[in-house]
Amino acid sequence: MIEMVIDARRKDLGGFEVGRVLPFHSRRMVGPFIFLDQMGPAEFAPGSTAIDVRPHPHIGLSTLTYLFEGEIMHRDNLGYTQAIRPGEVNWMTAGKGIVHSERTDPLKKSQGGPMHGMQAWIALPTEAEEMDPGFFHHGEADLPSYESGGLFARLVAGEAYGAESSVKTSSPLFYVHWELKAGVRTAPPPGKGQGGMTERALYVAKGAIEVAGREFHAGQMIVLEPQAEPTLKALTQSTVMALGGEPVGERLIWWNFVASSQERIDQAKADWKAGRMKLPTEDDLEFIPLPDEPTPVPPKPTDPV
Repeated sequence: MIEMVIDARRKDLGGFEVGRVLPFHSRRMVGPFIFLDQMGPAEFAPGSTAIDVRPHPHIGLSTLTYLFEGEIMHRDNLGYTQAIRPGEVNWMTAGKGIVHSERTDPLKKSQGGPMHGMQAWIALPTEAEEMDPGFFHHGEADLPSYESGGLFARLVAGEAYGAESSVKTSSPLFYVHWELKAGVRTAPPPGKGQGGMTERALYVAKGAIEVAGREFHAGQMIVLEPQAEPTLKALTQSTVMALGGEPVGERLIWWNFVASSQERIDQAKADWKAGRMKLPTEDDLEFIPLPDEPTPVPPKPTDPV
């Protein structure tokens, strides 16, 4: 029923913590999902730095940003400037290369307030890795939702339960947001044995749930076996993300780059270091430099024979 459980690792991004779920050392991906972070929950004081991610590059993936609370301002080198708010989606396809920043608007910084959301990276299929970059914003009306008996469900991206999100994906996947009152039961989209997706997982963003007689709490991902058809029960008021899809093949991930070959990663490194990737027009005064790579340790000399 349950293949493994992954605990989010807390990362401090300079006054703001995220819970990093994927990649994990023994589970790099779930379907095409190669990276998953829970942002917050946090409460920013008035005048604090809040979200302040300088321009940086991506290749070979799509990013999906989805908020429960707060607001983030996106800017990219295609010319898009777009605030994302709760219940909305920012979908950015890097393809052959894109540069963007994510910041809190100065007015929001002065006011302070909550921040809580999810950011996923979705690896592109091999034939789409070098596609043209693009950016798409979707409001709540583009995301099918359902509410009944203490369950609220929103289809953030992909297809599930006979519905389809307006978010255009490059490979088969689903990404669902559930809000459940205590005692409510529901089930993820079907697995491989029922004609559904090959790989699926549940991530508890808030609260506690029970699956297969086991209790799971906020910050835990439950990776399901392909044939499993579980139900889950909310033990408290809970926020859960259900995600999955079809594998796209092994991928390398280095910093913000995802690719099916080391050569492509190396080219992206060189392009960013040499300044060949344009910065966002409205945010071009600073950027995140290429991280330092560790100096290789020279081999020990062989003892003379």
